[in-house]
Amino acid sequence: MHADIEGFHVPEAEVIEQACDVLRILSDPTRMRLLYALAQGESNVACLAEIVGANPTAVSQHLSKLRLSGIVKARRQGTFMYYTVVDPTVHDVLHTLLGQLGPQTGEAATEHAKAIAAVPS
Repeated sequence: MHADIEGFHVPEAEVIEQACDVLRILSDPTRMRLLYALAQGESNVACLAEIVGANPTAVSQHLSKLRLSGIVKARRQGTFMYYTVVDPTVHDVLHTLLGQLGPQTGEAATEHAKAIAAVPS
């Protein structure tokens, strides 16, 4: 039945598993906020902790998970570690998810649209 549909395709099981792994990493609210901030540019732990409202130790642990998953990378400059998003498709995922779930009316919608538009895609 589906074989008759032109262009019909189901990804390989391994690809689906990898996608699920990434979604599990993204499912934590703090990590989502960190990635949203990092999608706008490189930052260090202290700055990110202030942005997301978490202590630096917790932010470091979240960044470690993101780094081990290959979503962010770190570089050392003196005593500071600076983090950036590795894969630009993360920007697209954040843009799509947050754009669909954000406020839909009034001034809040305008501000939300501006914030979403600022995320590089």
